[in-house]
Amino acid sequence: MASAKDDAVTLDIDGHEVRVSHPGKVVFPAPGLTKLDLVEYYLAVAEGALRGAGDRPMVLKRFVKGIDKEPFFQKRVPENHPDFIHTATLRYASGTSAEEAVVQDAAGLAWIANLGCLDLNPHAVRAGDLDHPDELRIDLDPMPGVDWQQIVDVAFVARDVLTDVGLVGWPKTSGSRGIHILVRLHPEWDFAAVRLAAQTLARDVENRTPGLASAHWWKEERGESVFVDFNQNAKDRTVASAYSVRALPDARVSTPLEWDELRTRRPEEFTVPTVLVRVAERGDAHAGIDDAPGSLAALLTLAEELGPPERAPRGAGGAGSGDGRRTSTMPLIEIARAATKQEALAGLDAWKARHPGVVAHLSPADVLVDGMRGSSSLWYRIRVNLQHVPEADRPQQGPLEVDYDPWAGRAAGR
Repeated sequence: MASAKDDAVTLDIDGHEVRVSHPGKVVFPAPGLTKLDLVEYYLAVAEGALRGAGDRPMVLKRFVKGIDKEPFFQKRVPENHPDFIHTATLRYASGTSAEEAVVQDAAGLAWIANLGCLDLNPHAVRAGDLDHPDELRIDLDPMPGVDWQQIVDVAFVARDVLTDVGLVGWPKTSGSRGIHILVRLHPEWDFAAVRLAAQTLARDVENRTPGLASAHWWKEERGESVFVDFNQNAKDRTVASAYSVRALPDARVSTPLEWDELRTRRPEEFTVPTVLVRVAERGDAHAGIDDAPGSLAALLTLAEELGPPERAPRGAGGAGSGDGRRTSTMPLIEIARAATKQEALAGLDAWKARHPGVVAHLSPADVLVDGMRGSSSLWYRIRVNLQHVPEADRPQQGPLEVDYDPWAGRAAGR
């Protein structure tokens, strides 16, 4: 390790030099983890992290202002990237394209971490074949009010569905509140087929667990259920991969598990320090994932048997906006649109203070907090479902508590 002119250090990683700027900068104050600590973490878990994110084009999610600030998303690889960072050009239905970073080795992980990327966000394709995913991703996303046990119950039902169609699922914590189940595929189907297969699995899980799981696209229709999020299999989506560090105060990690661990372990147990010990003692729980690719044929046959799925929304406007998007049957009002989640929640608090009688009728799942992907960052929308409020007591849609325009300054027709 050699010192640079400033406070940077240069690491020699398998013959590649990686410069780490501001290595002593504290990224996670509670556990006292520095930027160099995070780089060294990724080097220690490199085998498993590369199993999840290696050889895949990756969106760079950069927390350059700290974990309590919104990250920005960088699809295009920086022009001055080192030779050991490969690239792949993804083309989207919108007609746009992006030359994205492809990490192949531990040095690449260290370079990504130095950019302020806490979690790794790879696409479901390999760099050598950008049109045929080799991974189906099942994202079990709990609605507010759902406890861990319910998520686990739904995970085991999803495993049953996978077993019935001849596929093998590999579970991991999401690093937040949910569970991801990864399924390796033979890369023989395009994105549309993989997404349809994922939606079919979600519908079958919902059919087997009425009230516990939901495959409904529309958030307000899910209730206190676990959403089996098939949308993560669209071409433009990425998911935090195995061993990703999440931007939570305890430096929580998206951690591969064995199936028999799901009922006894909890997401908060898996942090940077504890995962380092876990990997050193037992290795990667997903070590065999690449040895178990499967076929989508049975799921696609099931899709035909279930009939047409719920249609995707069209357009980007709100309900009833005239842009072709369906109008919700639920009594929804919008509370806030904000650049940050903190600002959006402050708007919600202000609205609640004026409507205490309404708040008394709301269940946790009636407050809908949506992180909306902008061109390079997230913005936040909050809506309230008044379904449990007596009709005579329901407030009308009023001015937004926070009225942020994420498209301000952009050309019309965005």
